[in-house]
Amino acid sequence: MLTKSEEEIMYLLWDLDEPLTSSEIVKKAVNKTWKKSYINLLINSLLKKDMIKVVGVKQMTKNYARTFVPTMTKDAYAIKQISDRPNFADSDIPTLFSELIEKTESSAVFDELEALLKKRREELGK
Repeated sequence: MLTKSEEEIMYLLWDLDEPLTSSEIVKKAVNKTWKKSYINLLINSLLKKDMIKVVGVKQMTKNYARTFVPTMTKDAYAIKQISDRPNFADSDIPTLFSELIEKTESSAVFDELEALLKKRREELGK
């Protein structure tokens, strides 16, 4: 699980959808007064948790800084939060699935879900 500050960094990276340096994260995080040492701790923690990865470097004034992107989507993270709960079992999936499909009225979404289920059944049958 992520801390509140780690989650805020992740949502910033997801929403902006571009590689950012730690100093850019600090600048773009509205209503935050993270210090350089604290942001570096958060970045290192997210790297250890495999939530972000380094994708390059960017020149920042005289120095170069690493740029970071998320390693998973916002949706994958939401699913991870649910599936990582203690006592989560495959038997919980139909209830979750039911809750999700109740929220859509798009026939195209149901077609896509049917195709995904068919594909997964085939993969499990091999």
